[in-house]
Amino acid sequence: MDFNKIKEAAQGYEAAMTKFLRDLVAIPGESCGEEGVIKRIEKEMNDLGFDKVVIDPMGNILGYMGKGETLIGYDAHIDTVGVGNMANWTFDPYEGFETDTEIGGRGTSDQLGGIVSGVYGAKIMKDLDLLSDKYTVVVTGTVQEEDCDGLCWQYIINEDKVKPEFVVITEPTDGNIYRGQRGRMEIRVDVKGVSCHGSAPERGDNAIYKMADILQEVRELNNHLHYDPFLGKGTVTTSEIFYTSPSRCAVADSCAVSLDRRLTDGETYEMALEEVRNLPSCKKYGAEVSMYTYERPSWTGLVYPTDCYFPTWVIPEDHAATQAMVEAYKGMYGEPKVDKWTFSTNGVSIMGRYGIPCIGFGPGKEAQAHAPNEKTWKEDLVRCAAVYAAMPTIYCKK
Repeated sequence: MDFNKIKEAAQGYEAAMTKFLRDLVAIPGESCGEEGVIKRIEKEMNDLGFDKVVIDPMGNILGYMGKGETLIGYDAHIDTVGVGNMANWTFDPYEGFETDTEIGGRGTSDQLGGIVSGVYGAKIMKDLDLLSDKYTVVVTGTVQEEDCDGLCWQYIINEDKVKPEFVVITEPTDGNIYRGQRGRMEIRVDVKGVSCHGSAPERGDNAIYKMADILQEVRELNNHLHYDPFLGKGTVTTSEIFYTSPSRCAVADSCAVSLDRRLTDGETYEMALEEVRNLPSCKKYGAEVSMYTYERPSWTGLVYPTDCYFPTWVIPEDHAATQAMVEAYKGMYGEPKVDKWTFSTNGVSIMGRYGIPCIGFGPGKEAQAHAPNEKTWKEDLVRCAAVYAAMPTIYCKK
């Protein structure tokens, strides 16, 4: 394989990738509102000569290049979070900015850069005749990940009947190769009370006070969760609190909280629910502990309900996909660092639910995700496109 030729081809597309990314940034595309972004990706794929481009009923876009036997996936979620407090931004998050080395704007690292490098990686495969009868690549621009990671791939696998041999996750990896992540789940805890006039609180049963006891035990629970040598420790934290009360002059008659639970390797959602149910105050107050469900319509109007459980996954360091990614990187850019994500990706479904191996390599940095003044780096777009282009040939020779 002529690695220098692949690097040169990727470098030659830097300007085109920059324009594509800036076009995507300019189209607001939060979860369930991604239509404009999807249509722009469709245009780029068609203009670059993809063999087949499909927008499925959920609103995901799937672009195919090649007609070989082994299907290899490159996934990028193309929805973004909102912009938050505009006072924290030094530039317009949708207009963005560009310098000789950087591109700024909402979604540049998380993770519109990934779809840009994925699309152009496939284009380079075609340009350099790297496509063979051994493989086809499918580049997916997936929706609703920020709302419910992996739901898009539940639909792609179960309903579209698309099942790659492995998938490259193009979320930002700080220039490293990532082979796993902790899972997560969304837990709700409810307690009931009895309201009364606030002037005589002893007549009622204050649900907020019950929850206060539970929350102290949740905080302590976080210190005693399972530790995995590679992925690290499981965590739990309170993320939201709700209550009902007849007025501000009354005792609260119900209280609920949301818990963000990160699951390390060796933990399951059943274990996590039981840990909370077994807290002394949960037992004492008869708390109801449940898992959230997600059933928000996609931009096409399709509803595909799921539990808010997102399994842990890890691919072995000696897996063929890991080795192929490392070899492709090493052939052009030196020895890579192989590590793990801190946050969650669509791999929770692809590998966590369905056992399809995932390997991670994507432009941008984790710390830019969801942050004000988000940016990415042009050299990352080029590097990722080059590695993506080289990887399938290496994998299919193993």
